Amino acid sequence: MKVLFQLRIAAVSLLLIVLSACSIKFTLNGAAIDYSVYKTIYVSDFPIRAALVYPPLQQTFENDLLDYISSNTRLRTVDNGSADLSLEGEITGYSLSPQAVTENAYASKTRLTIQVRVRYTDNRQEGKDLDQTFSAYRDFDSSEMLTDVQDQLCSEISEELVDLIFNATLGNW
Repeated sequence: MKVLFQLRIAAVSLLLIVLSACSIKFTLNGAAIDYSVYKTIYVSDFPIRAALVYPPLQQTFENDLLDYISSNTRLRTVDNGSADLSLEGEITGYSLSPQAVTENAYASKTRLTIQVRVRYTDNRQEGKDLDQTFSAYRDFDSSEMLTDVQDQLCSEISEELVDLIFNATLGNW
C-alpha cells in the first residue's frame, strides 16, 4: 500500500514537472502581419452606394473597422494612399427581405442584409490584393418596426462584417 502511494506521488510530481517545463504561446487576434515589413495602413471612407440608405451606417462601419484594426494590430493608420496597406470600398447593399412566411402568407421574420465591397491593396508584396464583397445579415420579428431595431441590427452586422474583412485581409485566413 505504501509503495503504491509513493508511486502515485512520483507520477504526479513527474507530470507537474513536465507540464511546468512546457509553454505554448499564441495570439488570439489572428493577425498575420510581418511588422518588419508593414508599418502603416490607409483606411478610406466607405460611402453608401446602396438603393436604401441608412446614413448612420457609414460612420458606424468606419468606426468599427478602424477600432478593430487599432486594437488588433500595431499598424499606424495614415490619411493618404501611400501606406504599406490600403483598405478602400463602399457599402453596396442595404436591403430588407421577408423570411419565415406563416400559414396566412405573412412574413413572421424580416432579414436586414448589408453588403460591403472591399478593395485591399498590399503595396509591399504583389499577389496579395483582394477585391471582394462581404455580406452579413440579421433577422428580426416582423411585428417590430425597423426604426426600433435598426441601430442595434446595424451595429451587430457591422461588427460581423469587420471581423470577416479583417480575417480575409490582415488576418490572412
